[in-house]
Amino acid sequence: MRLLITGGGTGGHTYPALTTLSALQKRGIPHDVLWVGTAGGLEARITAEHGIPFKAITTGKLRRRPNLRELGTNVADMFRIPLGVGQAIGHAARYLPDVVLSTGGYVAVPIGLAAKIIRRPLVMHEQTTVVGLANRILARFATAIAVSHVSSMAHLPESVRDRVVVTGNPVRPELLHGNRAAAYDYFGLTFEVPVIYVTGGATGSLQINTLISELLPRLLPHAQVVHQCGPAWIERMRAIQLPPELAERYHPLPYVGAELPDLYSAADVVISRSGAGTVSELTAIGKPSVLIPLIPTGGDEQRKNARYLAESGAARALLEPKPTADDLLGELMPLLADPALRASMGEAARKIGRVDAADALADLLLQTAAQAHAGVVRKPE
Repeated sequence: MRLLITGGGTGGHTYPALTTLSALQKRGIPHDVLWVGTAGGLEARITAEHGIPFKAITTGKLRRRPNLRELGTNVADMFRIPLGVGQAIGHAARYLPDVVLSTGGYVAVPIGLAAKIIRRPLVMHEQTTVVGLANRILARFATAIAVSHVSSMAHLPESVRDRVVVTGNPVRPELLHGNRAAAYDYFGLTFEVPVIYVTGGATGSLQINTLISELLPRLLPHAQVVHQCGPAWIERMRAIQLPPELAERYHPLPYVGAELPDLYSAADVVISRSGAGTVSELTAIGKPSVLIPLIPTGGDEQRKNARYLAESGAARALLEPKPTADDLLGELMPLLADPALRASMGEAARKIGRVDAADALADLLLQTAAQAHAGVVRKPE
């Protein structure tokens, strides 16, 4: 099978494709892969690290409510988009894939258009509960539309809903097999109080770091905190003055790498943003969380993700744009005081998670490629 992958810019678009590719590779199915993305996107680095053939194209982003500074960028991008489409058609026509997998981001649109032009089947995957603009464009001529949540169907035109398959959002399989004891040893944790894992993403979050710094003196009597604060924040977070008897309960880190599965296993509660990747991880491993969505985002997707988990009983969410440390403490304290509540929220998270999402998406790719080869794929509308 010849598989062309497109999508990237961020980890939320890149890692689901990479995890799905790994699921295909584990089956031992002979295949050839080409990834098309942007030279400056995360996908360029990830493909190089994994030895995946990669081609870069030019693309542009449509800013729907640009300010004066972005207006000029919008105009420049209008000229980049046709160039990117031409490059995409060239790469796709030379490669002639059996099936194209698109996982979103603006780079996916030119390749999706190229798939339509050269008449190759397109499987589009949406990670968030809200369908992004790029995927709303691609959905109209995708052969199959994979979504992470049933609720995503409401954001698609009725004319394409018969092509929708709920696969879930692929998560790295190693996250499902963490070692709790290893995390306790690595971070020097104790069994006296619950463990909170705080993350604002790889680079950290000004909002979350500020809330945690304000909250620590009141929080640490009830919990121990492992905090991924970002490389730019680590010295400031280490410099926070805490009573000696509480200081050993706070563990700031610039980033979390290979130890993430063990840390997830040890955490009793997670405080984080509510991007698609994080939400998929929390539900796959079944962890209760307090979510602080990034506001604003395109389509307000993080707040909608957080609301979805909160309404499912899997999380508590601070949905206002500027929550206070008191707001965060008010959501945390009931969880820290009640192990049964944490367990029920974790079970609610697990019920809406999909640990088999990568395999489900791999199955859809194989099925779509086989149908195309047999000439039974319905023509895109």
